[in-house]
Amino acid sequence: MGGVLVSYHQKIRYRSDMTEITDQPDAARSTQEWEARIGAQVRARRLDQGLDQISLARLADVSTSTLQSLENGRGSTVRSLVRVLRALGAESALDTIAPHSDVSPLDVLRSAPAAPRRRVYRPRGPRASRVVRDDAGRRGERPSGGAGE
Repeated sequence: MGGVLVSYHQKIRYRSDMTEITDQPDAARSTQEWEARIGAQVRARRLDQGLDQISLARLADVSTSTLQSLENGRGSTVRSLVRVLRALGAESALDTIAPHSDVSPLDVLRSAPAAPRRRVYRPRGPRASRVVRDDAGRRGERPSGGAGE
């Protein structure tokens, strides 16, 4: 059974169809584990199509070292990943990350039921004018002016 060496202490194992053998849920994976997983899948697609790294790098308009870094789980830019996936004809993999929607976000907001309007309470009467804010924005009552109040 093959595998991809992620670090000195950790090895990710794969079945023959390149699906990962793991007991770890997706949410618990580290960034390095995701990079290794994505890189292994890119490598598997490249090999399925009978391409060597140099040919795919040319098709994707990336350097060979960029493709090697991506496949070996050492990271890549999103731009390079998109270029490689396009060259492999695997743009559909991006739909799970950024699904295409014909619906405008503004249309969604407009069609949503409006929240009920709420009244704002504003105190009225003689006590209302005594509520002031200090320099820090804290509310309090205006100090009484003496015997006249």
